[in-house]
Amino acid sequence: MASIKFLIWIFFIGFSNQLFPLIQGLGVNWGTMASHPLPPKTVVQLLKSNGIKKAKLFDADYNIMAALAGSQIETMVAIPNDMLGLMNDYKSAKQWVLKNVTRFNFNGGVEIKYVAVGNEPFLASYNGSFVNLTFPALKNIQAALNEAGVGDKIKATVPLNADVYFSPDSNPVPSAGRFRTDISDLMTQIVLFLNQSNAPFTVNIYPFLSLYLNDDFPIDYAFFDGTSNPVLDGTIQYTNVFDANFDTLVSALKAVGVGNLPIIVGEVGWPTDGDKHATAAYAERFYKGLLRRLAANTGTPLRPNQYIETYLFGLIDENGKSIAPGNFERHWGILKYDGQPKYNIDLSGQGRAITLVLPKGVEYLSKTWCVIDPKALSKAMSKLGEDITWACANSDCTALGYGSTCNGLDTNGNASYAFNMYFQMQSQAESSCDFGGIAMITKQDPSTPTCNFTIQIKITSFSSAALLLLPRFALNVILFILLVLLLI
Repeated sequence: MASIKFLIWIFFIGFSNQLFPLIQGLGVNWGTMASHPLPPKTVVQLLKSNGIKKAKLFDADYNIMAALAGSQIETMVAIPNDMLGLMNDYKSAKQWVLKNVTRFNFNGGVEIKYVAVGNEPFLASYNGSFVNLTFPALKNIQAALNEAGVGDKIKATVPLNADVYFSPDSNPVPSAGRFRTDISDLMTQIVLFLNQSNAPFTVNIYPFLSLYLNDDFPIDYAFFDGTSNPVLDGTIQYTNVFDANFDTLVSALKAVGVGNLPIIVGEVGWPTDGDKHATAAYAERFYKGLLRRLAANTGTPLRPNQYIETYLFGLIDENGKSIAPGNFERHWGILKYDGQPKYNIDLSGQGRAITLVLPKGVEYLSKTWCVIDPKALSKAMSKLGEDITWACANSDCTALGYGSTCNGLDTNGNASYAFNMYFQMQSQAESSCDFGGIAMITKQDPSTPTCNFTIQIKITSFSSAALLLLPRFALNVILFILLVLLLI
C-alpha cells in the first residue's frame, strides 16, 4: 500500500509539473561544505524530481560530475579561488579544462554550460589577494575551452559579489551605478572581454545582507510586497532592493560601453537561522515574491519584460561553511541538511502552498543523542563553559546565537545542544560523548518545539554513479567479475 501511495504521489508531482512548469532560467547552487553530505546520486535525483534543470557548483568534484552524467542538468562548474594562481599558467589551464570539462563532454555526459573562474574574488575582505590573478585566469580558461573545441557552447565567467559596483553617496540611485573605484579599470577590462567572448556577467545579489548589515534598513524594501518609501530615480520608482541592485549593475555596464551584456544572478536567497532576520517565514516570503516575478519575466526597470537566469542559494544547508560573515552562513539552503523541507516553496512561481519533492533513500544514524548527564552535574562543572566552547568550535552551534531557533535554552540545554552537535559530527562515536564524564548518550529526544537536536545522516564513501564514466571495457570487466562472484 505504501508503494502504491508513493507512485500516486510521483504521478501527481509529474502531472503538476506539466501544469505549472518550472520557471525559465531557474537553477540552484549545489554546495558541499558539510560534514555529512547527501550522496551525489541522491542530490541529482532530488533535482530531477523537482524539475530543476540547472545546477551551479563550486568546484568540479569527480563524484558529483559522475552523478550528473546523463541527467541533462545544465551545469556550471567552478575553479576555486585558491586555484586562480595556477590558472595563470596556460598549460595548467588546459590541463584543468581537459580533466574537468572535455572529459565529461560526450553523449550521455555532463551538460556543462559555464565555467566559473573563482567565486567573488574581489570581495573587499580579501584585501586584494585575487585582484591580479582573476583576469589572466579567466582569459586562459576561455582560451583553453576554445582550443578544446567547446568554447562556442561553454563560456568562462566570474561570479562576483555586488560590492564590485556602487552608487555614490552624493547620488545614491541605480542610474548612477559605477564600478568600484579601486578596481574600475580591471572591471572594465573583464566586462569587455566577457562581451567579446559572448559570455555573461555573473553577480550574486543578497537583499538579506542589506538588512543584516544595517538595522535602519527598511525591512519591506528587502522583499517584493511593495514599500511605502520607494527609491525615486528620475521617473522610476524602486520598491525593492533586488531591482535597485540589479539596475545599479546595468548602469555600471552601460557606463563602460556594454550596457546590453547578459547578466546571470549566480546567487540569491535567504537564510533560515543564525540571525534575528534569518527565519523560515522570511525566507518563504522572499522566495514567494522573487519566484513570482521571475515566472512573469517581469525583469527590472532598466531591463523590463525579460527573464533573468537565476540560481537560488542554496539547495541544502552546509554545516562546514565559514561563519566569518555571520552565523547564518550555514543556513542558506531551501532544504535542511538531509533534504527535508523548511517551508513552502513553489518553483513554478505560482505561489502554491507546496514543498519540494523529498529525496529518496536517505539513511540516518541511530536515534541516539548526547546530552549533559544530570547525575554528574557536580563533576567538572567548572569547565562546562570551556566544554561548550570546544564542542561548538568543532561542530555547528550557530542555532544557539541571538535571535536563532535555539537561543532560548538554559545552560544545561546549551551544553546538551553543543555536546550533541559534536557527537553527531563524529558520526555518534561513543568516545565523542564524554566531556570529562558529564555527558551521556540517550535515546530520549531532547528537542524542544523550537529547537531541533539533530540526528545526522550516514556518510557514503563511494558513489556508484562513478561507474557511468568508466571506459566501456573496464565496466564490462567489472560486470564480468561480479557475475563470476555471484555464481561461486
